[in-house]
Amino acid sequence: MAELRIEQWWMLLDTSDKEWFRENLRAPEVDPQAASAVREAGGPDLTGSTLPPRDWDFIEIQSEFVD
Repeated sequence: MAELRIEQWWMLLDTSDKEWFRENLRAPEVDPQAASAVREAGGPDLTGSTLPPRDWDFIEIQSEFVD
């Protein structure tokens, strides 16, 4: 099965996992629990790695307050 794009798997994550990404924006390595949650939601295997810049941009934009 092909990996889902962040726009698809992000909405499947629990709030606590989303908070980790928001609090650790552009971390060089993803927390094992958060990495596991992404994989379970259909995203990439982030074990010992991080997201690509495009995905970090998505998270940053999703985290901004709306006027």
